[in-house]
Amino acid sequence: MEPGNLTGVSEFLLLGFSEGPELQPLLFGLFLSMYLITVFGNLIIILAISSDSHLHTPMYFFLANLSFVDICFTSTTVPRMLINIQTQRKVITYEACLTQMCFFLLCAELDDFILSAMAYDRYVAICHPLHYTVIMNPWLCGLLVLVSWIISILHGLLQSLLVLRLSFCPEVEIPHFFCELNQMIQLTYSDTFLNNMVMYFAAVLLAGGPFTGILYSYSKIASSILVISTAQGKYKAFSTCASHLSVASLFYFMSLGVYLSSAATQSSHASAVASVMYTVVTPMLNPFIYSLRNKDIKEALLRFSGMAALKGSIVQG
Repeated sequence: MEPGNLTGVSEFLLLGFSEGPELQPLLFGLFLSMYLITVFGNLIIILAISSDSHLHTPMYFFLANLSFVDICFTSTTVPRMLINIQTQRKVITYEACLTQMCFFLLCAELDDFILSAMAYDRYVAICHPLHYTVIMNPWLCGLLVLVSWIISILHGLLQSLLVLRLSFCPEVEIPHFFCELNQMIQLTYSDTFLNNMVMYFAAVLLAGGPFTGILYSYSKIASSILVISTAQGKYKAFSTCASHLSVASLFYFMSLGVYLSSAATQSSHASAVASVMYTVVTPMLNPFIYSLRNKDIKEALLRFSGMAALKGSIVQG
């Protein structure tokens, strides 16, 4: 096949999880609940951070960006799935499928990079506390987020353009609940050597790079904590990065579990179920992890809820 969009398909079928009509209302209610919890939970974190001057620090700047990306992450997949369940139509157009895949890749990479930036922030705070405000200045924090967005956008566009050159059969069934890159490549009858090389190279560089940075940061953090003489000092140092460590571990373990389960079972259904864990469950749990384990966030949420209640009483009065 010559390069170019020679595909004759105008629509894909997203098979989702279950063919049984009796399970569709249950799936709809379950995913709608998780989606609403994810959106409102992360939105409250963003509003609490933006409204509280005590949280205008690099750590919470990155957390607000992570919460925003998590909202976008779930919004790329769950609303389409809810619409398909409600309408009993599993169709997604070719253009919408490519767009969904592009934004999914963009948000996944952003999660990687922001988690890595947060690990670097904790490394500087614990290993170089006297130079923290100098190193983690607003200019550097903004630059880290900007570069993360640029790289993620370019990666999403590159992968989408490479899929655009592939050809598909007139009727294509995707055994997933969203247009996932690897599934798309497997369903084409074109030569996928270039797509596979770029996909694996991007996985090693763009996913492995931030993950290596997180491991390096926490190896240095662990070394610094071990030399602290008092148990109280060790606990205080560890508590400042416990929430981020929990979120990063959850994200990477869930992501790793998806690929290990799909490789071990060769089952697309198992892969789809496993994908729910890091595309839906992880973004939903992040606000709870930070609000339950972080004293500053707890206090900010209390102040924010108090301000909201006060404004409501003034309006009613």
